[in-house]
Amino acid sequence: MLDSILEFIKTFLILFFELLVLFIIISFVVSLIQQVVSEEKIRRVLNGPNKGINYVLGTLFGAITPFCSCSTIPILASLLNAKAPFGPSMSFLIASPLMNPVMIFTLWILLGWQVAGVYFLIVSLFSMLVGVIFSRLNLEEAYKGVTIKGEGFFADKQGSKVKQALNDAWSFLYPLLPYLFIGVFIGAFIYGFVPEAFVTRYASGDGIISIVIASVIGIPMYIRPETMLPIADALVTKGMAMGTVIALIIGGAGASIPELALLSKLFKKKFLVAFISAILTVAIGAGLIFNLII
Repeated sequence: MLDSILEFIKTFLILFFELLVLFIIISFVVSLIQQVVSEEKIRRVLNGPNKGINYVLGTLFGAITPFCSCSTIPILASLLNAKAPFGPSMSFLIASPLMNPVMIFTLWILLGWQVAGVYFLIVSLFSMLVGVIFSRLNLEEAYKGVTIKGEGFFADKQGSKVKQALNDAWSFLYPLLPYLFIGVFIGAFIYGFVPEAFVTRYASGDGIISIVIASVIGIPMYIRPETMLPIADALVTKGMAMGTVIALIIGGAGASIPELALLSKLFKKKFLVAFISAILTVAIGAGLIFNLII
């Protein structure tokens, strides 16, 4: 018992401070990028002559921009109101909560660069594909044309860029500390106290049924990636199938209840149905691919 307690404390301290430093560094770098990239620049780039490239750029902009749906949705509204192309804007919407730098680098630190690389590639491809499909389905007609008020992700900032980046890093990290603490605590607890045989017996299924269940329950659970990723690392270590964990992460981060509530202000119901279906497809597809190749 004493060994388990010591292992729990050791794992908690190492993981918590490792992720704390990672969050600060990545948030600082992303803030510097954000001070250079504006909504107008994104809109102008997405309106380029090569439609195929526009979907790639929409996905990449999503990967380097907001960390949560609360920031993503107002930007999406601004882009659509400024007549940015609908398809690439949808790629931006899918990619933004699922591919932010903190998530990718945390996956890298916890589960290895192979997992992070495969995850980035799979979600990128699905984001572009969803953008194309939504455009072909003329879902742009479901847009209500409203504006969500808010300070916005690209609000004008004065003063030193480095000082502003430090302020942004802290502003991003501070509200996430409770989620990070909870996630690391649960992950360390699993490491120290949950027998590997238990996880292997009850939660190691790698079939499509396990992946579908994980994708579906991820949406109402809304476990923030900052909380889920340390838990995912512990579950994988104990024997849970990688694909099942990835499906749970994508379901929760990609179509959370808060995000759906915000999207309902912008779009009609048929868009919400299509959006949820797309996220579930991404989660299930990614989970199956991971179980095949990882």
